Amino acid sequence: MLNSMVKHALKTGLVMIAFAFVGTLILAYTASITKAPIAKSEAQAKLDLFRDVVPDYLYDNDVLKDTVKVPADTLLGVNTPQQVHRARLAGQPSALILEAIAPDGYSGDIKLLIGVKVDGSLAGVRVSLHKETPGLGDYIDIKHGNWIKGFDHQSLQTKSEIDWHVKKDGGQFDYMAGATITPRAVVKAVHKVLQYVAANKEMLFK
Repeated sequence: MLNSMVKHALKTGLVMIAFAFVGTLILAYTASITKAPIAKSEAQAKLDLFRDVVPDYLYDNDVLKDTVKVPADTLLGVNTPQQVHRARLAGQPSALILEAIAPDGYSGDIKLLIGVKVDGSLAGVRVSLHKETPGLGDYIDIKHGNWIKGFDHQSLQTKSEIDWHVKKDGGQFDYMAGATITPRAVVKAVHKVLQYVAANKEMLFK
């Protein structure tokens, strides 16, 4: 009786081990055949985002791989090192793609993707993540309006220090009544990114 129970338990254990082994093999195989397509899909999604801030005609290099790691900087609104992507045309620097954070949005951090051309002007700005109030502060998102396109082609040369504020604060950027905090935070963050690029131009475009 005891031997029979031991044999049954052993047999059951071996069957479970076999199933686990086969299951592991299946999972490993599935992971191996899907890894490349997933990576390709993620890379394409990232490229699509990059095209929103730096158009295709500005580069012919692989902007996903051409990067420089920069330390945390308050002008970028980050406290960890960042990867800056570099666009080149015929081997010459043409633009940068930077990620920055406006930490003082109405509902918290506003993450930005910013393209800056080699001449210091903005190629484009997009909000990549925010928690601003739907129907009120979310007009900073390109999906809800063209407000964010107001940064296109602007630079430290085209606007003075005071201009880099919303009109309520004496600047030149529009805002929606009742939702001043959100655009104020974005304008401030974009201005800081331009200052960062100006101060680190040689290193970034090297």
